[in-house]
Amino acid sequence: MTAQKDRWISALVFLLFCPCSIPRSGSASLQQEPSPQHYFSALEAGRASLAFFTPSVSPGAQPFLEQIESSAETLQDYGISVVKVNCPTEDVSRYCGKENALRKAFLFRGQRLIREFPTDALFDVNSIVANVLFALLFNEVKYVETLADLENIENVLKGKSNMVFAYVPATGTAEHRAVMEAAFVYGTMHQFVLTTEAALLKATSHDDPDVSSAWLSFCHCQQATEPGQPCRRTALAQPLTLLSIHRHLKLMGAPLVTEVAEDPEKISTVHLQLGLPLVFILSQKETYEADRRTAEFVAWQLLGKAGVALLSRDLVDLNVLHRSNVALKTPDQGMPIQYLVLEDTDEVITLVEDKNKVKQIQEDEQEEEEEDEDEKENNNQDIQDDQVVEAVSRDKKRELPLEQILVLTEENFHSSLSEAARTVVLFYASWEAVSLAVLRSYCEAAAHLKGTPGVLLSRVNCWDWPGLCSQENVTQFPTMRIYKEGQHSVTYGGMWGAEEMSSFILLSQVSCPLKLATMDEAEGYLRGEFPSELSSHHHTSLLGVFNTATSEAREAFEEAGNILSGHVRMGMYFEDDALALSQKYSVAPPALLLARSGGRSVEGIALSKHNVQDMVQMIRYELLDIFPEITVPNLPQYLQLGKPFLILFSAGDISQVESKEMLNLAKGRAQQEFVACWLNLKKTPVGYGILRTYFSTTPPLPALLWVNLHAGGQVFKFPAEQSITEINILSWLEKLQAGLEVPSSTLAEEDWKPPLPAYNFLQMMEHSVPQLSPHPGDTPAQQPPKKPGGDTAGGDTATREEPSQEGTAEEVGAAGRGLRGTAPRLAARDRQGKRHSEL
Repeated sequence: MTAQKDRWISALVFLLFCPCSIPRSGSASLQQEPSPQHYFSALEAGRASLAFFTPSVSPGAQPFLEQIESSAETLQDYGISVVKVNCPTEDVSRYCGKENALRKAFLFRGQRLIREFPTDALFDVNSIVANVLFALLFNEVKYVETLADLENIENVLKGKSNMVFAYVPATGTAEHRAVMEAAFVYGTMHQFVLTTEAALLKATSHDDPDVSSAWLSFCHCQQATEPGQPCRRTALAQPLTLLSIHRHLKLMGAPLVTEVAEDPEKISTVHLQLGLPLVFILSQKETYEADRRTAEFVAWQLLGKAGVALLSRDLVDLNVLHRSNVALKTPDQGMPIQYLVLEDTDEVITLVEDKNKVKQIQEDEQEEEEEDEDEKENNNQDIQDDQVVEAVSRDKKRELPLEQILVLTEENFHSSLSEAARTVVLFYASWEAVSLAVLRSYCEAAAHLKGTPGVLLSRVNCWDWPGLCSQENVTQFPTMRIYKEGQHSVTYGGMWGAEEMSSFILLSQVSCPLKLATMDEAEGYLRGEFPSELSSHHHTSLLGVFNTATSEAREAFEEAGNILSGHVRMGMYFEDDALALSQKYSVAPPALLLARSGGRSVEGIALSKHNVQDMVQMIRYELLDIFPEITVPNLPQYLQLGKPFLILFSAGDISQVESKEMLNLAKGRAQQEFVACWLNLKKTPVGYGILRTYFSTTPPLPALLWVNLHAGGQVFKFPAEQSITEINILSWLEKLQAGLEVPSSTLAEEDWKPPLPAYNFLQMMEHSVPQLSPHPGDTPAQQPPKKPGGDTAGGDTATREEPSQEGTAEEVGAAGRGLRGTAPRLAARDRQGKRHSEL
């Protein structure tokens, strides 16, 4: 019923907008007045009237009379009467004088004169309607000449209303008429702005526009809520006519993304009614937020070309492949909906703009399915022996946004280091899987740090520039370093996630340790008053306090700060009143003050060891949370302690009561004997797999477990009928130590091996290209493989693989990542990339 109603409304609007398309009786609406006195006495207040005054006999007036009479019917539809006033021969007034006869037309609103038009400006119906409406709507349709005028109007409209900005080469044209007729109908909904200035059109367009053609754009100023936020613009792609403007404005008024929860076959939107396709982004509960953002991005790109809907798989039972992520519904009657598997948003946009794309994608999918079947028959050899390699191979089509990362070479490396206070350099190998995975995170970090003053992000491909990497003593891939002006470089040693790398780069901007000059600065540092660069980071703050008698400890602390730069927030205070500051927290210099949770809790720790390495190890240990939430990035830090885990698995945030009880427990025996921690399965869903390894089924949550990964692998489960309190847990732990508890499970002692053995590429080459032997009597196996640099590599060919031409230029050292011959496989499977964004 709604669709039928929309069709009726569209038809009525079309009829309203196209009055001149209906045959009429020429001059039926042209009014005749015998004299000016009769005309002015009949004028109604507030009603518009276009009048021309002519003598009874007017030779040569026929062409103008025909055009003015033809426009009468159209103007009548807008409430404007067209009147021919006969001037007596003896009348020499302002309107009937000789100089005005048939040279001017006059527009009145009531008795008030609005505008005089030279008759040569009213040369046809289009010019008459356009000029008359332009004069009547002068206060509603803004005319602008400069970019500043246009920006002032935009600033006024931001957050309030949208704008329709039109350019016409000249007034009085058919395009000008179309804009004015649209403004007459939609002027109360949108602000119309008009210009005839070609320079203004060029200033508002990214491309080189054709100034000889009319142009119209819808400016989404209502969504620009911030003063500095520009108004998005959606240009009218069709020729500028009244019908195309109406269609464009109707599309701009439709929802950007429509959320649907029924069979797509039953869905009808304004886009389908206007002859445009509808794109469905197939979503599910787990990825709703990401799918919603993707749908909005696609909708903005296709605005005016297609509609976008978000279809939930959880609410609609679709009998299609689970990997299908996009559906296309065309306005053609009887055409089935196409369900497709697309790699990125560019393919969705191309799908709409190129009608042949659907057929091509379907053919590609059919070929891929055939390839998959062939690979399955070939002993599943497509399964990589390394999960990182598998992930990189799977995502090989996605192109990385590397525009913000400077490419360094042997020629510009040293000169580029002086361009910024800190230059971040990622050394990598373009063929190596881990390097490619880290490069993706590095791009995300670059986007996050865009605009950060004093920081330059760059990269060096060590396959292209082996001499440079050797000169910088890069012995493993990837390696990230920060070069500070006039100082030694700092090498990153943390997790390779974008958030961790961004944090390291920002923390490296501040001196480590940061020397504080006054007691107020030191206490402010402990309260969380940090430099502006660290305002968004909530690390635990550590302050070293020293006096003149503790210079050895102070020097060790400074050296430890250099080692931990970028990983730890460290301050140092060694003024005369340092003793008073440390005694406030019941310690004496040299001492460490730890401020957790923004300074609400400060802990004093005496410094007994003055060795640099011992101090680094101590600082890292003290910075660990007392009752941490275990995540994938921080798990290695706690595993290195070599202690059993008392871990609480929860399906969300734990309650305040449980948190308090576990924290009290952790502050006691736990710090010395075991690690008390918890894991949020909503934030770290890998915990479900851990529980399934411990038990045949996932136990009721929350579940408190004792796990000793370092000795025996036994797993004990805290009784579900007991409440999680410090007293109950301590009693249970005593039973464990006494051997009175039976383990729920015991982890098997087995090596973690790859699913398949590594490829022996040399053996494969022997079978495939035996003719490449340098001598007739030699076999390929007798020839030592060569490194890309030309050196021979010794060793058994059955166990040692050779880098391909896309391999590293120098053999990676023992501390680096083993090559294992992954480069030829990636090179053989590589295809043209598209975009790094993913549906």
